[in-house]
Amino acid sequence: MLRVFAPAPAVEVIEREPAAVKALYRYWQRRILFSTIVGYAMFYFVRKNLSLAMPGLGQDLGIGKADLGLFLTLHGLLYGVSKFANGVLGDHANARTFMAAGLLLSALVNVCFGLSSAVLTLGLWWMLNGWVQGMGFPPCARLMTHWFPPKKLATNFCIWNTSHSIGAGLVVVLCGYLAEYHWRLCFLGPAGLAILGSVFLLVSLRDTPPSLGLPEVEGTEQGANAGGFSSALLQQVFGNPYIWLLALGSFCVYSLRYAVLDWGPTCLTEMKQIRLSHSGWMVAGFELAGVAGMLISGWLTDRVFGGRGARLCVIFMVLAGVAILLFWKLASQSLWLNTMLLCLAGFFIYGPQALVGIVVANLATKRLAATAIGFTSIFSYASTLLSGWGLGALVQHHGWNAALAGMTGMAALGTVLFALAWPAKAHGYAAAPASPRLPSAGHAPAS
Repeated sequence: MLRVFAPAPAVEVIEREPAAVKALYRYWQRRILFSTIVGYAMFYFVRKNLSLAMPGLGQDLGIGKADLGLFLTLHGLLYGVSKFANGVLGDHANARTFMAAGLLLSALVNVCFGLSSAVLTLGLWWMLNGWVQGMGFPPCARLMTHWFPPKKLATNFCIWNTSHSIGAGLVVVLCGYLAEYHWRLCFLGPAGLAILGSVFLLVSLRDTPPSLGLPEVEGTEQGANAGGFSSALLQQVFGNPYIWLLALGSFCVYSLRYAVLDWGPTCLTEMKQIRLSHSGWMVAGFELAGVAGMLISGWLTDRVFGGRGARLCVIFMVLAGVAILLFWKLASQSLWLNTMLLCLAGFFIYGPQALVGIVVANLATKRLAATAIGFTSIFSYASTLLSGWGLGALVQHHGWNAALAGMTGMAALGTVLFALAWPAKAHGYAAAPASPRLPSAGHAPAS
């Protein structure tokens, strides 16, 4: 059964004419980009649906905020560990079948969750969902770093990262209406769509360029599919202090991001007295503004900052903290002012959210891109200790003002961590250790 996940083998070169190769590359780059955006957005349909179901679920089954927060925390912790474990596997697995299988499994778990009522059973299903959700990102990291050169990776990876906001934005709107009928529909409806999404991935995705008879992407080491892990290669991930700093900075970014996604609807209804269906649209606005933030941050990283995305993260985190502070102190119960400030927060939070993965992927090179991103994901989703259980308990005992004060402080801490990573290089290809079975030619020059 595991053979289905074996990486697609290289095939004979099908075209040598440069213009024809360029045209084929352009076609497949667009197809891979579009397919992974759609596919990863569908992962959000069966992951970020719980936040809109929580008010009804809590009333129906008598589950308190701290317990609901614990659901989010355990899910996030398992997701982070799974993203790392599956990142190690994903660097050497067929991206097409790996991603489709993960989406199908998550859909099936959502069906089981939606049909359950016991608190312990619900918790176990949601923990399992966290694990299978970790099969979504690693194949995308593999595809992006194998199909796009380092000098264009930030722009294209940020375009791909819009899948986060597209998926989360659509699902909060959909579930905002479904939850008004019954909270169980928030799981059964998205699960059906995700099953269709897994079929779409099998039809539309392919693995690496050599598996289609195309040369490897320019500007990277050649023969990247050959060989295995070595201590020298792993040193490029775990021995790089900037990857550690970026991982810690990602903890702060995800604390803010998931605080809004998971608790935003509840905060808006309880603190701001806004209807649940309206709050769904407002959180969707947060996500849509995040799309713009990601796209602009990718363009700025490539065109203005020379690939050094950590520097742009510093600026964005300062402005994210300002937006959260104003939402807390200034917005009162104004629907439009709250919406505007949430959108500003989304714009500046999602820039660093996208850039952390891009920076560490380039520093680790495409041979270890999924491993490096998986490593940072352990820190990213450890943030659910704060944004899930921690925030739920804080609100339950001290109210929403304490929660928003903590979020503002988290933005300040993230700014400091990204500032320490300011000297990080654009990529690590010039310093990448050569595998004994790989030719050393073809490395990009030092940046």
